Amino acid sequence: MTAVFGTRFDRERKHIQPIVDQILVHEERLKDLTESELKAQTARFRERLSERTGALKAELEEVREAKHRCADPAERDQLEGRFQEIDKQYKKELAAGLDELLPEAFATVREACRRLMGTTVQVTGHDLVWDMIPYDVQLIGGVVLHQGKIAEMATGEGKTLVATLPLYLNALAGRGTHLVTVNNYLARRDSQWMGHVFKYLGLTVACLDDTEPSSPDRRAAYLADITYGTNNEFGFDYL
Repeated sequence: MTAVFGTRFDRERKHIQPIVDQILVHEERLKDLTESELKAQTARFRERLSERTGALKAELEEVREAKHRCADPAERDQLEGRFQEIDKQYKKELAAGLDELLPEAFATVREACRRLMGTTVQVTGHDLVWDMIPYDVQLIGGVVLHQGKIAEMATGEGKTLVATLPLYLNALAGRGTHLVTVNNYLARRDSQWMGHVFKYLGLTVACLDDTEPSSPDRRAAYLADITYGTNNEFGFDYL
């Protein structure tokens, strides 16, 4: 069976390869952009998402406000049903918009990584030289994560860098994107290290583990475009 149909990895890779090919095409075009034009990509992406979802988002807020002001239980139930219906449509349109942006957004991150080569970033008190550009196989990992699947990678294969791709893409929606890791050192290190790329592209980055629970700084960390933190911090805040 495997000889005929290939492994599941082979089938998934064959399905994702056209997306990787699109990323590489966009990357060639981005090489000709000036630094300011490359950095302006983030605003352009957000504008395109807003054009696609703006009307639904505005309607969603209108129904939310009406429900908040409504005193009649029956009418509130109707408004709640309407809210859920619009919210479902909004999320569907947003997901489609992000999928459409994926090749160009991933190419933008890769080009940003290339232009940052040789620059210095301070990570947990030490200066590190940026020397990473995602490989094609890491682009595949980023696509898999964006699709809500699991990408299994061994130590040293670049999980930290791979995560920048779907983090950047999903942060464009302005709803906040979270990366959960296992200890506070990794949360701090990765937020500062990968933040070098995100800040270059105009996004805000924060680390929960640098703040105290229930503090204004903690609230501000959640309002960042991308928030790194440990499972414990996210979990206790949620509870």
